[in-house]
Amino acid sequence: MRHYIRLGIAGTAAAVVLTALPTAHALATPEPARTSKASAVVTLRYDDTRAAGWEAAITAGVASWNTNVDNVKLVKAAPGTRAEIQIVATSGWPQATLGPVRPGGRGVVQLGQEAVTQGYDKTRIAAHEIGHNLGLPDTKPGPCSQLMSGSTGGVSCKNAVPDAAEQARVEAAYRSGAAAHTPTDGRVLVDAR
Repeated sequence: MRHYIRLGIAGTAAAVVLTALPTAHALATPEPARTSKASAVVTLRYDDTRAAGWEAAITAGVASWNTNVDNVKLVKAAPGTRAEIQIVATSGWPQATLGPVRPGGRGVVQLGQEAVTQGYDKTRIAAHEIGHNLGLPDTKPGPCSQLMSGSTGGVSCKNAVPDAAEQARVEAAYRSGAAAHTPTDGRVLVDAR
């Protein structure tokens, strides 16, 4: 039903059309916009059984990534199961395969004692090398606040937390199955200066 009201405005006539709506519609608040379904979480298993002496650093490095990214989670592989990330202790300089490692894929992290001997922090080393497996290259030279600046952060740097840009890059690499369609780079990045 329509009602017409004529209003005089400065000597002219204007017509306003009012449409009668049921009261429930007129007073209803709009439905909030629906958000899209969150990206599925990609789970990557790691095996650190050959990284004796690095257990605490690995646990802390993994926790840093799990706390700071939402769509990829690192979990310790159960004995006898296949792991996408193999973590080993070596006597050399730290190095890792550049990912992003995909479920069912393979990445290697070598935690080198040489960096520790020179004074670098074990937890930062572990988190940094895992970052390579998650698809992040080095950002050298760089400040301590960037996890992927590695050794250029200096021996006094203890930061093992990815900055916002690093977090966003990993999130993008694993968003909506992107890692399944992005081939692992496969290069081994050696983190010497």
